[in-house]
Amino acid sequence: MKRRKWNAKTKATIILDGLRGKPVATICQNYQISQAQYYQWHDHFLANAPKTFAVAQQTDREARLQRENARLKNLVGELTLELKKSDEEVWP
Repeated sequence: MKRRKWNAKTKATIILDGLRGKPVATICQNYQISQAQYYQWHDHFLANAPKTFAVAQQTDREARLQRENARLKNLVGELTLELKKSDEEVWP
């Protein structure tokens, strides 16, 4: 039998059905998955739940780092031009 691949959205929907109180046996029967598979996804879902709220913090951090990186690149460029200019003045 060909093995099915489940996308993340479908897995989340399945787990959320269970968290909303729908019986696990019914969910598994509807989606034709084993209860062991359901609980594997369930445990993985709960283990990674805190990452959902960390995304915004990570995005803010990444934006701050990108601004800092751009500022430093600009500074390096300016210093390089100054060095080039001073070299040209010394060596006409």
